[in-house]
Amino acid sequence: MKQLEAVIEIGSTGIRMLVAEVGNGTWDIIDHAELPVALGRDVFNSGIISRETLLQCLHILRRFQEGLAGWGIVPEHVYVIATSAIRAAKNRDAVLDRILVKTGFHVTVIDGIEENRLMYLAVTDCLKKADAWPAHKDSVIIEVGGGSTEIMLIEKGKMVGAHSLRLGTIIIAQQLKSSMGSQQDAKRFLEEFIRNTGGTLRTEINLQNIEVFIAIGTEACLAASYAGTPVTTELSVIKRDAFDHFVDSIQEYSIEECAARFKIPYYDAQSLSTNLLAYKIFMKLTGTKKILVPQTSLREGLIISKNSIPNETLRQEFQSQIITSARALARKYRFDEQHANQVCTLSLKLFDSLAEELGLAEDTRTLMEVSAILHDVGMFIRGHDHHLHSAYIISHSDIFGLSRDEINIVAQVAYYHRGDQQPQDDEQFAHSPRQDRITVLKLAAILRVADALDRGHRQKIKDFSIELKENNLFIHIPGEHNTLLEKLAISEKSAMFESVFGYKVILI
Repeated sequence: MKQLEAVIEIGSTGIRMLVAEVGNGTWDIIDHAELPVALGRDVFNSGIISRETLLQCLHILRRFQEGLAGWGIVPEHVYVIATSAIRAAKNRDAVLDRILVKTGFHVTVIDGIEENRLMYLAVTDCLKKADAWPAHKDSVIIEVGGGSTEIMLIEKGKMVGAHSLRLGTIIIAQQLKSSMGSQQDAKRFLEEFIRNTGGTLRTEINLQNIEVFIAIGTEACLAASYAGTPVTTELSVIKRDAFDHFVDSIQEYSIEECAARFKIPYYDAQSLSTNLLAYKIFMKLTGTKKILVPQTSLREGLIISKNSIPNETLRQEFQSQIITSARALARKYRFDEQHANQVCTLSLKLFDSLAEELGLAEDTRTLMEVSAILHDVGMFIRGHDHHLHSAYIISHSDIFGLSRDEINIVAQVAYYHRGDQQPQDDEQFAHSPRQDRITVLKLAAILRVADALDRGHRQKIKDFSIELKENNLFIHIPGEHNTLLEKLAISEKSAMFESVFGYKVILI
């Protein structure tokens, strides 16, 4: 049976609503609306959302609420999300409270990586419907927004990098306004920022090998309507030369001319030339000859995320993208790949053997795998206290497909994979949600044992079996092996495991 659902996105430049008919794993977009509001201008100028802007925001939300009532959509089927502007506002909590009190909407503030995940779902769905998904080509998906720029790097179909950059058209406009800068200054700022960003991206993928450049957003769609060729009603393609010519031409237009020529609101016209210029400069870093412009957004991605019928193949494909992203991060910091693979294999076997006793969500296995891959990345900085540096690197990095809370769990697991400090003695750990604390304890305990089994980083243990008997966990290693070093390591590192699971670890 089909039903109506709605997504409202509170963005930096406006509030956007989408209504979809969903059911049986399918969805059809039947209505959408957008009204401008200067949330980003307030936040990126003063750090807070002003009273006037909040009142305007509430007015728009009430209008959308009336529209949803006309559609007969119940509150449980309305998802309200907020992005970079609300995320960065110092008075975020007060704003979200006023929205709840005045409209009844519970707003979920999503981080940049969640934006990337939803955008990836929306883009892949759109391109697959058009039979245009470049599965085995190096690709980049990019959205230049008002407060941030989201980038995903895909190498031969696998996610190798996902980034949320603090680069947005509103931020640039505010900086230029405060310094009395010109459009030429904006170009120089963009070129310098993107050139520096390119240096980081090249550690993850050879940018010149990128053949497919996928641009998301209202401005990119506008460029496609004037300089591109439609492939389907939801997808257009623009040749690189045509796009460059279009972008260069509008750099000469005033804001008033942009608004008049393209029939767009003045507020949108203010950022048009800067937005498209950013795409052009990013494209210069790549070897692409064309741009794909899908008419989709993270709102469609949220509908897909909520309503996709569980599919094991798709689930495994998405998990593979998470693991590939984690490995790309680890390679960036020159990790010991053989040791990480060994610890990963051992960790997952221990995890699976304890499945009935873990009491954790199914997707926690992915966090176990990511933690094992990344536990030693801090060696890049210094070996002596590398667990501290591993935690810092992980917590300040982006891993595609993981939320910021999940990344923080992985960082804590890496932090506690060695050392004498117990999590329970850490004040910051004590303030984490209870379920997160339990997850960290169990994963860190398993990781400690797995790491001990490859103490010499020589991958001596090729196979083993696990037997749970009474209050002991026996690890049986077939064949003849000198495991003295591993036994010593187990005696040093298994205390947390014994405390958490109640089993004494014995290596046989």
